[in-house]
Amino acid sequence: MAHWFHRNPLKATAPVSFNFYGVAGSPAANKICNDLRTTRARLLEMFTDVTCNPEIMKNATDAYFSLLQGFISSLDGTTQENKMRFIQNFKWTDTLQGNTPSAQQDAVFELVSMAFNVAVWYTKFASRLAGKEKYVHIPRLITPAEKGRDLEPRVIDAYIIQCQAEAQEVTIARAIELKHNATLIAALSFETANFYQKADHTLNTLEPECSSKWRKYLQLKQHFYMAYAYCYHGQTLLATDKCGEAIRSLQEAEKCYSRAEALCKEYRQTKGPGTTAKPSEQLFFLKLGGVIKNTLEKCQRENGFIYFHKVPAEAPQLELKASYGLAEPVAFELPPLSEQCSAEVYATFDLTKGAKNDKAKPKEEEVKPVKEPDLKPQKDTGCVVS
Repeated sequence: MAHWFHRNPLKATAPVSFNFYGVAGSPAANKICNDLRTTRARLLEMFTDVTCNPEIMKNATDAYFSLLQGFISSLDGTTQENKMRFIQNFKWTDTLQGNTPSAQQDAVFELVSMAFNVAVWYTKFASRLAGKEKYVHIPRLITPAEKGRDLEPRVIDAYIIQCQAEAQEVTIARAIELKHNATLIAALSFETANFYQKADHTLNTLEPECSSKWRKYLQLKQHFYMAYAYCYHGQTLLATDKCGEAIRSLQEAEKCYSRAEALCKEYRQTKGPGTTAKPSEQLFFLKLGGVIKNTLEKCQRENGFIYFHKVPAEAPQLELKASYGLAEPVAFELPPLSEQCSAEVYATFDLTKGAKNDKAKPKEEEVKPVKEPDLKPQKDTGCVVS
């Protein structure tokens, strides 16, 4: 699946020391700072560790987030802002903007940026959604996300919709493998194509230099699954003796498939962030071309010998609704606050002493990109579920 799905790069970040000498006024406070540093470093290591699995990732995420919440949540039972929220500066790159980072002195910015990266990791691991920060934490940011940045609503929405579409791809492949009825496969394919179209439209107002490659991928997947929808809808029509309409549906499938092939070439030639998928070389893609061709030839033969139906000029309107098999996002929940984070311990942090914090460097400074492992795709199978 490494070359079936387009993947934008992981976000990169500058190291954070959490050195609050003078401010941390007790051994317990110093331990929280040390644990924040080590759990953050451990979580960042997991993003590039090929042996990491969802259980390891969840444990590493929970370990860091349970401590980081101690810099965000109110610990004294009041509605006042946590006094530690704005003490540390954080720098993160964006998946569409190269290696120039955004910097904010805000623990909420760190939380949503790291959660975003965890979500991207899950898409790379098994095309799953692992974030709901858009609705809960992003509105709390003091500095709104700039246009085209990862935490901007259009980018977040596109990632969420793409994840749902890709999760449904696994369902479609499974339905085909288990030989479910053509009506269900057509409906699931139609819903999936609509997801890809919606994700593409979500990005249409972003700058082309950062979104064109991603959009080409979304467009080719939209046409590919429209080809699937028309192909299997044609099989349904043939089974109900509507041979002329079946031929027209399969002709439309052929047209969509040809457009998907053309978009594959355009996608490979388009410059932009992220890995370059090679869907047109995958068995799942290649098989569809043969299915369309063979089914269309069968319909034309039977129409010439049995039905003698007129082929409509217009393609059939697909009004398909899948009754089951649709993917639903898995809700992401933050871990409980670490037992280390008590009101008594945080009372020993004295902000009047002044922290020897990392000074904010110019915004133009480049953060080193994350070196991701090169996973070799498997060509002998149509679908692999990690």
